Amino acid sequence: MTDRELFLIAKEALENAYAPFSHFRVGAALLAKDGRVFTGCNVENSSFGATICAERTACTKAISEGTREFEKIAIASDGGTAWPCGICRQFMYEFEPELIVITGEDEDHLEKAKLNEILSYGFRLNDDLEQIESV
Repeated sequence: MTDRELFLIAKEALENAYAPFSHFRVGAALLAKDGRVFTGCNVENSSFGATICAERTACTKAISEGTREFEKIAIASDGGTAWPCGICRQFMYEFEPELIVITGEDEDHLEKAKLNEILSYGFRLNDDLEQIESV
């Protein structure tokens, strides 16, 4: 699947966003290594801590379906380029530090980077165990 195709799926997903507070709708499309695509949108809540981003929604859907290996994620918003927030970066890093992150103003102006490039010094359970064992 091309980056553009994945971004267009993310763009469709943002139509379901629930963003009555920020009015910043976001959609995500996560491509698993098995070829399946999981979508998500942001869902805000009046208890702000209960808000969930589009990226984590897509990841949680994939994980709940038994998928743990991912290739890339596209993120679209109705407010321009939208890179993942810090919580989402760390959440996704747990599963795939080299995940390709795709975003942009629109499907004709895409940017991409590896997750481990936009999250310096992320950590994972396996990494922590290796560090403990090497001490």
